[in-house]
This record gives sequence, C-alpha cells and structure tokens, in this order.
Amino acid sequence: MKLLFTLLLTSLPLLAADPVRAFIDDTQPGFRDLKSEDFTKVNSAEDTWSWKDGVLHCTGKPVSVMRTVKEFKNFEMVVEWSHQKPAGNSGVFVWATPASIEKLTAAGKPGLPQGIEVQVLDHGYTDKVKAAGGKTDWFGTNGDVFPVGVKMTPFPPLSPDGSRSFPRKHLAKGHGDWNHYYIRAINGEVRLWVNGEEVSGGTGCNPAEGYLCLESEGSPILFRKLRIRELP
Repeated sequence: MKLLFTLLLTSLPLLAADPVRAFIDDTQPGFRDLKSEDFTKVNSAEDTWSWKDGVLHCTGKPVSVMRTVKEFKNFEMVVEWSHQKPAGNSGVFVWATPASIEKLTAAGKPGLPQGIEVQVLDHGYTDKVKAAGGKTDWFGTNGDVFPVGVKMTPFPPLSPDGSRSFPRKHLAKGHGDWNHYYIRAINGEVRLWVNGEEVSGGTGCNPAEGYLCLESEGSPILFRKLRIRELP
C-alpha cells in the first residue's frame, strides 16, 4: 500500500503539467483542403504568396491579404502556421466584408480588410514594441480575436479597452515552430483553439458571412494543412 501511495504521489505532478489536449479530427467527413485554386489575389504583390510542396509561403510584403474565391457563413477551419523571423505579424480574417475587399482590390495599395481577425503574432513582437517605447498591454501573442471595422462582443478576458478577446491560456509556440489553429465560426460566433485548447473568441458578430483571408504583414510566414468544413 505504501508503494502504491508513493507511485500515485509521484505521478500527480506529471498529470497536472501535461494535460490531455483535444485536436479536431480534420479527416472527418466534410473536411476538404483549401488549395491554390480556392484563393485569389486582393492587394498583394505577384510574389507575396507562393505554394511549394503543399506549404503556402508568404513574404510578408506588402501589408495585404489573399482571400478565398467564395464567401463562407458557418464553418470549421484548421490551419497550421509558422513565423520565420522573430516578431512576425499575420492573421486569419473571418467573414471579411465584400465591400472592404472590393475597396482594397480597386485601390491596389497596402491595407487590410474589415472582418473578425484571428491574430497570428510571434512572441518577439512584445519585445519589439517595448524596445520602441510602446505599450504592450493592448495585445497578446497567443491568439487574440477581435473585430476590425465590424461588430463583435469579445469573450473575456478582455484587452484594457474591451475590444479584444485575450486568450485564457498562453499556448502558442515561437517563431520557427508550427502552431495549430482550429477556428469555429457559427451563427455569428467565433471560437479559437490554439494547439488543442480553446482560448478566445466572441459572439454577436455582424456581418456573420464573408470571405476568409490570410494576412501578409511585414514578415515571412508559412501556412500548411489548410482545411475547412462548411456547416449548415
């Protein structure tokens, strides 16, 4: 009995430190790959985006987006991403508005659309802002979700101004490593899982239909395993 009790005690810290994480099975019926033919140019340069051996490469220049050919309403999406330099900045736009996309396309200049942004930010960005003398309490590097020019009620915890849903846990890996995002967007509600655990999101999104966009914002980044399943 004493030996059994000792074994239980020694195993408890391991269990607490290594929780079981749930990853969505994107091989389930209905999921499909998002490939090059599913995307089209908005305001990026010709060489901003390139597909190589199933991996989408982004140079980060200019600040711009690439959008899906079609609009989506209710869906589940899986994407893996890896920043290639410290302080990298990018994002996934959910329900980007057609009007903002048309404006960017017509202008052909750097800029980002309106919609719900799922932040893709390297931890080194915090040090970069600090070094420049800026404040670092208004953003996070583990999966913020926030509205850009549209409506959304963020889930807590919130940024100081209440505009962003800050992640409940810090699970993102740094540049050079791969991160796994699972995004679920249903009936005006967006939820984000980072590396297997739900961390942030928001509800009351308006509009709740539009394009999906991948963001180029100044630093090279890789995307892979882009998968989507449309829902009723």
